[in-house]
Amino acid sequence: VTYSSGGTLVDEHPELMTDMLSIYENINALKESEAPPLPEEDILAVDETIVPDFPMGDSKSFKEITVISGKGGTGKTTVSASFAQMAESKVIADNDVDAADMHLLIRPAVFESHDFSGGINAHIDAEKCTACGICYDACHFNAICFDGPANSKHEKTYRIDPLACEGCGLCPKVCPVQAISSERTVNGQWYVSSTDNGPMVHARLGIAEENSGRLVSEVRKNAARLAKSLNMKNILADGPPGTGCPVIASMSGSDFVLIITEPTTSGVHDLERVLQLVKHFKLSARVIINKADLNEEQASRIDALAERYGSQVIGKIPFDRNVNDALMQGKTIFAHGTGPAFEAIISIWETVKKLI
Repeated sequence: VTYSSGGTLVDEHPELMTDMLSIYENINALKESEAPPLPEEDILAVDETIVPDFPMGDSKSFKEITVISGKGGTGKTTVSASFAQMAESKVIADNDVDAADMHLLIRPAVFESHDFSGGINAHIDAEKCTACGICYDACHFNAICFDGPANSKHEKTYRIDPLACEGCGLCPKVCPVQAISSERTVNGQWYVSSTDNGPMVHARLGIAEENSGRLVSEVRKNAARLAKSLNMKNILADGPPGTGCPVIASMSGSDFVLIITEPTTSGVHDLERVLQLVKHFKLSARVIINKADLNEEQASRIDALAERYGSQVIGKIPFDRNVNDALMQGKTIFAHGTGPAFEAIISIWETVKKLI
């Protein structure tokens, strides 16, 4: 309740002050300690024994339904994974490539894995560089610096800052002496999988890698290819949170957008930003409020906000500890099969089917 109203714990609950200070002191004491080793990455290995045999649908075209949220933590994946288990004749797509986690609930068996290359790695050969500065002037990202090593003719040459470089590939093309070499980089992987609920296309971007928008587009392209070849009726996509490039890549051109929000100060603020984005792209969108009974005042603000932007709230999911129980078991609330949130999600999906 404190969070939903935009308050802080120590202001609303002074009795927690001592505990919060203790937590801060413990964290502060860690600054001189050695960082723990990174956990091993969860590898999505290809199962070569799988021979995909998906049932054919009977639809000549498909609708793409994309589930997004203005901020993280609203329950977007929890809701979209439940929808994926309820929907018929569909391809499932996980467009949230920066933090892909739909596979934790849907449990795909991977039978195809492909490298994703979102750009290039460029390098300037200092011995060949004539210090002409043409690449420096051409770079749109200020990624080329005039502080590279000396060569036989120049005290300084140009170099490329790998942290600033976006891998666009322009600098090798403009260099008059071919001093800049480039190679394609592997930024992540995308997969095609079989699940108990139908085919699934998903991906994973490498740690600290760029071009997630391009990887989202790759997932969407292959989900569309699969839906078309199987005559599926729908693509059900779990999109990324926020309003950045991956969100735009996920929802632009979609037939129907569902926005999951929560009745909190930050939830309302970020919902307005994503509604502005939806309006800009002239998309059809509806709003679902998760944990709707957490703060009735904020829920009313969401109703008014949706109406102001030409949308509407089509469903409200109550706060339900059965959702936590389901997630701890690695299940969706639909698979868990009990509680008021379960009933609400079934009702909302029936509404969505009528709207599409």
